[in-house]
Amino acid sequence: MIDFLIERMHDARFMTMLLAAVATGATIYALVLPMFASDTLSKRMKAVASERERMRQRERERNNTRNEKVSLRQAPKQFVGRIVDEFNLTKWLAQEEAKGKLVMAGYRGHAPYITFLFFRMVTPITFLAGAAVYVFFIWHTEQSVTIKLGLCVLAAWLGMQAPMLFLRNSISKRQLSIKRAFPDALDLLLICVESGMSIEAAFRRVSQEMGGQSVALAEELTLTTAELSYLQDRKTAYENLQKRTGLEGVKSVCLALQQSERYGTPLGHTLRVLAQENRDMRMNEAEKKAASLPPKLTVPMIVFFLPVLFVVILGPTAIKLTTVLK
Repeated sequence: MIDFLIERMHDARFMTMLLAAVATGATIYALVLPMFASDTLSKRMKAVASERERMRQRERERNNTRNEKVSLRQAPKQFVGRIVDEFNLTKWLAQEEAKGKLVMAGYRGHAPYITFLFFRMVTPITFLAGAAVYVFFIWHTEQSVTIKLGLCVLAAWLGMQAPMLFLRNSISKRQLSIKRAFPDALDLLLICVESGMSIEAAFRRVSQEMGGQSVALAEELTLTTAELSYLQDRKTAYENLQKRTGLEGVKSVCLALQQSERYGTPLGHTLRVLAQENRDMRMNEAEKKAASLPPKLTVPMIVFFLPVLFVVILGPTAIKLTTVLK
C-alpha cells in the first residue's frame, strides 16, 4: 500500500489532477460557504436573554426564601448523562480547571461539563481502537510488537488531549474576538458614562452596538448587565466578567469599575486611559505579526517560488540549447 502511494506521488499527471481537484474544491467551498452561513448573533442573544430570565427567577426564589432548587441550566442529553453517571466520571475525570475553561470558551451550565467528561472518556478509547486496527491489521510492516503498542498508547494519549486542545482553541478564538473589539467598546462605554448614563444602561447600550463586531463581547456585556441588576454585590459581577474573559485589558477595566463603586472616583478619565492602552496593545500585536511575516515567507518562497522562477527563466534557454546540440 505504501509503495502504491509512493508510486502515485511520483506520477506527475496524477499529482497535477489531484492538485487541480483540490484547488477546484477549495474555490467552490469558498464561494458556497457564505450562502449557508447562519446568523449566530441572534441565536447567542436569545441564549443570553434566556439566561437573564433564569437569573431573575433565581433571585426571586432567593428573596422568597424558598428551599427548593431551581433548574437554571439545560439538562445534558440523556444518553451522555447516563454514561457519565454509570461510570462515575465526575469523580475520576472531573477537573475544576475545565469548568473555568468551558466558561471562558462560552459553554455555560452543567450540560457542557457533562459532555466534556463524556468526550474525555470516549476519545482515548476511539483513538486507541482506531490505531490498533490500523497498526495490526492494515499497516503491514516489519516493526516489532513493542513499537506497535507504543503507537497505540501514543494515539490514546492524543485522544485524551484532544478535548482540552479543542477547548484551548475555542478560548483563543473567543479571546481574540473580544480583544479586537474591546477598545471600541471602551470608547462607547466612555461616551455613555460621560453622557450621564448609569453603568447598567451603559453596558446594555454597548452590548447592543457591539453585537455586529463581536458576538462574544456582546454576550459577556449583556450577562454583566444582568448580573449588575440582580446580584446583591456588584463587585461579583465585575469579577465574573474578568473570569469569563481571562484578558488583562478586561481585568484592568473591572478593577477600575470596582474602585469607582467603592471610592466614588470618576470613571471618565480612567476609561479614556484604558481605551488608549487597549488600542495601543492591539496596534502592537498587529505590528508584531507584520514584523514576523518576512521570516515566515522565506521557506515558502524557497520551496514554491524559486523553482518556478528558475524554470521560467532558464527553461527557454535550456530548450534552445538542447535544439542546438541535437
